Amino acid sequence: MSTEKYVHSLKQIKEAEDRSQKEIDEQKKKVKEELQNFETHAIQSITSAKADGEKLVESSIDQARKKAHVETEKIIEDAKTKAQSVSSRIDSKTVKEIIDILLKEV
Repeated sequence: MSTEKYVHSLKQIKEAEDRSQKEIDEQKKKVKEELQNFETHAIQSITSAKADGEKLVESSIDQARKKAHVETEKIIEDAKTKAQSVSSRIDSKTVKEIIDILLKEV
């Protein structure tokens, strides 16, 4: 009888080991799937963030370019106005000097 109990105990131990191994294998499979899902999600998030970052950089560059163009146009217009003002002052001054020189000789 003692041998039968021993054999029966061994069978129970083996069944418990088999159940435990099955649970371990199922848990490994579940963890592996979760890691794969996490990796996929991480890759998608990184790709999305990269695309958003690139769009933001492009937008910032475009805005900076437009702002620089507007400022350049303002500077050019200001320079034109100042050039006309200086040109007309020089012309009047030059004309006056010419008149003064001509009157001195007469």
